[in-house]
Amino acid sequence: MSKTFLFSADEQRASHRIDVVTASYFSDVTRSRAQLLIAEGAVSVNGKPVTKNYKVKLGDRISVKVPEPKEVEIEPEDIPLDVRFEDSDLLVVNKPKGMVVHPAAGHESGTMVNALLYYCGKSLSGINGELRPGIVHRIDKNTSGLLVVAKNDFAHQSLARQIKEHSFTREYETVVYGNLKDDTGTIDAPIGRHPTHRKKMAVTDKHSRNAVTHYEVIERFGDFTHIRVQLETGRTHQIRVHMAYIGHPVAGDEVYGPKKVISSLGGQCLHARLLGFKHPRSGRYVEVESELPEYFTDFLKKLKAKNA
Repeated sequence: MSKTFLFSADEQRASHRIDVVTASYFSDVTRSRAQLLIAEGAVSVNGKPVTKNYKVKLGDRISVKVPEPKEVEIEPEDIPLDVRFEDSDLLVVNKPKGMVVHPAAGHESGTMVNALLYYCGKSLSGINGELRPGIVHRIDKNTSGLLVVAKNDFAHQSLARQIKEHSFTREYETVVYGNLKDDTGTIDAPIGRHPTHRKKMAVTDKHSRNAVTHYEVIERFGDFTHIRVQLETGRTHQIRVHMAYIGHPVAGDEVYGPKKVISSLGGQCLHARLLGFKHPRSGRYVEVESELPEYFTDFLKKLKAKNA
């Protein structure tokens, strides 16, 4: 089963590629997802299939068939969850370091999704399809902190739209190598796949998407700096890539940091500390905070003792 959506191209979308235009009509469809739909023949213009390179013309009639989410086949698991906010539409979970958000090769169990399926039963949104029920956004395995989960498609669409429109607040704390020159700054540099390391991301002009990160210094420790970071966009590994790009990689980062890793951190020292958004149903502003976890505070104590 699938749902068909019909649109007419307006002046704002005319002359853009069909994959870009298709993604722009939906709050929860990425450009790569749009390209897949086009390749599957689910997108037509004026009744005819097109390639992803087709340039849309003013008044074009665009048809998009979006398949219904597949039945989830992931096993629910009784894994304790640290829930910081919950109502009938959504919940905000404080994810521990080392936990994978959704199943993938090598991580078929023990994930956040396994735990959510046990905790919520069938009351999770299905927009993201088979492998990611309820997941509106993600954080990396070794990043700790807050994650919002949608219990229905209405909430999912609203939250995804806020993320896309940059009205969804995501604030992190991290410790980076070196002494940052300025107390505040903005990194505006596009991120895409690394040209030679396919599992890494990089600042690049090829097949990239715009990425903007704001930072503010909290405390300096000479060889390290404790900073607060706010995402304007949400690209894969964005904070880690951007900080490495300006010469201040995240402490403990095994992928983008120096070869000699601070193994005691067990991965990057990065915590999603605050989420803020308009509630999908009531419209009221909701803000949820999470205290710094023990691995993070222990590292800060060591840095303070060393610089005392």
